[in-house]
Amino acid sequence: MTEEEKQAKIDGAVERLRSSQDPEKAAEAERLNAERAEHEQIMAGNTSGTDAARSRINPDFVIEDNPHSHIKHVIGVVSGKGGVGKSFVTASIANMMRAKGHPTGIMDADITGPSIPKMYGLHGEVIGNEFGSFPMSTDNDVEVMSMNVLLDTEETPVIWRGPVIAGVVKQFWTDVQWGDLDYLFVDMPPGTGDVPLTAFQSLPLDGIVIVTSPQELVSLIVKKAYNMAQMMGIPVLGVVENYSYMSCPHCGEKINVFGESSIDAVAAELDIPVLGKLPMDPTYAQNADNGVCYLSEIPALSPAEAVLEAL
Repeated sequence: MTEEEKQAKIDGAVERLRSSQDPEKAAEAERLNAERAEHEQIMAGNTSGTDAARSRINPDFVIEDNPHSHIKHVIGVVSGKGGVGKSFVTASIANMMRAKGHPTGIMDADITGPSIPKMYGLHGEVIGNEFGSFPMSTDNDVEVMSMNVLLDTEETPVIWRGPVIAGVVKQFWTDVQWGDLDYLFVDMPPGTGDVPLTAFQSLPLDGIVIVTSPQELVSLIVKKAYNMAQMMGIPVLGVVENYSYMSCPHCGEKINVFGESSIDAVAAELDIPVLGKLPMDPTYAQNADNGVCYLSEIPALSPAEAVLEAL
């Protein structure tokens, strides 16, 4: 039997199967095929993250993009320890990029200690449809998803083990319709545990921003986060020093509340830029407490803006 005869025989068998198929089942199969083709088309046109960021993800840890998310740059914000104002820095950088006209979002991955919604005065229920949930929009049009807007009350504790918490972070990526964003900032919990590990392995991160404060252990804080990023192959975009100093309200003299800063020396040793030295300013805390953190203009973050714009 020739190849042409074999193909003709196969084609005939396929045609007989089609003709004998129940019309309703055939119509349902056509509908499902059409939906599958539409989904694949959406997925092909809405792949989030840069090619370089996606190439760093191990195939074993790839998680599916939401078909209605198209995110150009994903940036992690991390710290080696708690209490350095990492969430405030995350919100401040996001507000800065939004003010520059960039569609921006924040994934609050600090599942057990979420503070982003409070800073923006976000309350109420998250809504969604068959394609996933919609992030909540702040008054300055930053898209936010956080555990605190999914709980019955803001005071409800999240008492979960690490793998479950890490799973929620994956859901914030796959089950949330982020839309078209230039920047998505991922506010991670402090340390080097399950959530940072999951984000480093599974999200198409362009890089991370390390947040620290001017204490003696600054070198340890920064290097822990830096070394984890290096081990995971994630670029470090730079470091932000929060609580860097305060200005005397009477004479304007700078006061180093936590001692002399060593961030420049540490950054030079690691060959990373300093993206900003933020002062202790009572108005920053007041605006965050009142849910209007976006009213705080922080010119000290201009180096961070330059680095992000260059991505």
